[in-house]
Amino acid sequence: MSMHRKTITLTEQQENWVKCQIDGGHFGNDSEYIRHLIRQDQHSQERLLELRQALKKGEASGKSRPLDMSAVKRAGRKLTKAAE
Repeated sequence: MSMHRKTITLTEQQENWVKCQIDGGHFGNDSEYIRHLIRQDQHSQERLLELRQALKKGEASGKSRPLDMSAVKRAGRKLTKAAE
């Protein structure tokens, strides 16, 4: 994997935060921390896309029905007994 050098500008507060993360032993250097943040953002964006797709699928599935809490409780009790 090729690496690319970037220059970023941080506020003093942001710089202190990054330094604390490194000094705390969480990361070896600034680059490791920035790459970690990018991976987290990528994961969050992927999860958001999955949720949006699930919402669209749910909306397209038709009209919803009222929730029968008694049936939900019965099913939960049945699963609990089966697990015992």
